[in-house]
Amino acid sequence: MRQTLCAPYRLGDVKRVWRRNHGLGRQSLVVYEYWLHRFARYCHTHSLDQRAELTQRGAERFARWWRSQGSRRRGRLEVAVAASNMALRAWAFALSMLGESMLPWSPSQPSPSFAPRFQSFADYLRDVRGNPPQTIHKKLTQLTALDRYRRSRSCACLPIRLSEIDAYLVTCRRRFARRTVADICSTIRSFLRFLHVTGVMDFDLAASVMAPTIRAAERPHRALPWVDVQRILHMVDRTTPKGRRDYALLLMMSVYGLGAGEVIRVSLDDIDWRASTIRIKRPKTGAVFQLPLLPPVARALVDYLKRGRPAYTPTRHLFVTMRMPFKRLACSTTVRHVLHSAARRADVKAPFLGTHALRHTHACRQLELGVAPKIIGDILGHRDPESTSAYLRVASDRLRELSLPVPI
Repeated sequence: MRQTLCAPYRLGDVKRVWRRNHGLGRQSLVVYEYWLHRFARYCHTHSLDQRAELTQRGAERFARWWRSQGSRRRGRLEVAVAASNMALRAWAFALSMLGESMLPWSPSQPSPSFAPRFQSFADYLRDVRGNPPQTIHKKLTQLTALDRYRRSRSCACLPIRLSEIDAYLVTCRRRFARRTVADICSTIRSFLRFLHVTGVMDFDLAASVMAPTIRAAERPHRALPWVDVQRILHMVDRTTPKGRRDYALLLMMSVYGLGAGEVIRVSLDDIDWRASTIRIKRPKTGAVFQLPLLPPVARALVDYLKRGRPAYTPTRHLFVTMRMPFKRLACSTTVRHVLHSAARRADVKAPFLGTHALRHTHACRQLELGVAPKIIGDILGHRDPESTSAYLRVASDRLRELSLPVPI
C-alpha cells in the first residue's frame, strides 16, 4: 500500500511544476514518482517527518537505508541512489515553488576564515589598492597556504624568512603551472612590502622573491578563426532547453566579447527590452556599462526565455542550471564545459580553448573590421592599453597596417 506524500498538493500539481520547467520527460516522471512513494514509506516506517527529511542529509539517510535493504548489484545500486536523490531534490524544489515552507536542501557553507594577521592586509588591498572581493579572497587563500606550510615546519611566527619562502615555492613549482607560481610570487611580494611599510619587518624582502619568467608571447594563440566560432554556434542543439541556453550564452560571449564571469552575472533585470540594451557588470572593477541588444542576441534570448529557461526559479540570474533546483551558473567552469562540448561536436580543435578564447576572437574580429584598438579596449573594459595589445597580438599582420601617432 502506498503511503501518502507530504503537503496538501496532489502529485499532479508537482508534475505540472516539473513540466513547466522543461526538466523532465514522461519516463523520468515515472521514475521520480516511484522514488517519492518509496521515500514516503521509509518515513512512515521510521516515524519520520517527511518535510523535515527533505534535505540533502535526509536523502543521504534514505540512501543508506535503501542500501541496507537486501543484496543488489553495485552498479545498479549506485544508479538507484542517484535517481532517488534527484527525485527527492526535485520534490522539495516543487513544493517550495508551490508555496510550501521548506528547509534548505543543503546546509549553508561557512565563509572561509583567514588568520587575523591577514585582516589588515585585506583592508589595505580593499581600501588602498582597490582590489575587488574575489581578488582579495584569492590572495588571502594563497597566503593561507604559505602560512599552513610554515606552521607544518614550526615556523609560524613573524618575521618570515626568505629561506622559508624559497622552500615553499619549490613545492609550488612541483604542483602548479608556471603562471600560477608567478601569481603566488606576486601575492607574496605584495604581502612582504606591506609588512615592511607597516613596520612589522625591518627589511623589504619583496625583490628577493624569485618568480618564474613568463614571456609575453609564449602562450599559444587564444583566438579562433571566426569561421570556427560560427561552426561552434551552428552545432549547438537548439531543439532542447539546455541547447537554447548554451546557444544564447555562447552567442553573447562571441558577439560582445564577454568573459565567463560577466555572462554568468547577467540577470533578467539587466535586459531593457524597450530600449534594446543589456547591462553588464565587470566582476573585477565593478564598473557597469550598457551594450546594444543586437537582433540575433535578442532572438536567441527570447527563444531561451520562452522555451528553455525554467518557469520557476529561485534566482533572477539569466542563465541557470538545467537540473532542479535550477540555481544560477556559479562559476566559469560550467561555461568552459559548455564551450568544450560545442567545440567537440563542431570538430574544432585549438591549442587553447578556455572561455577567454571567445573574448580574444571577438577582439581580433573587431580589429579585422577596422575598429580602433582604443575602442576595443573600452568595450573589453581594459584600463591599460597593454592589456588590449595582449589580446590582439595574434592579429599582428593587421596591426602593422595601422598608423601610429608620431610626436612632432
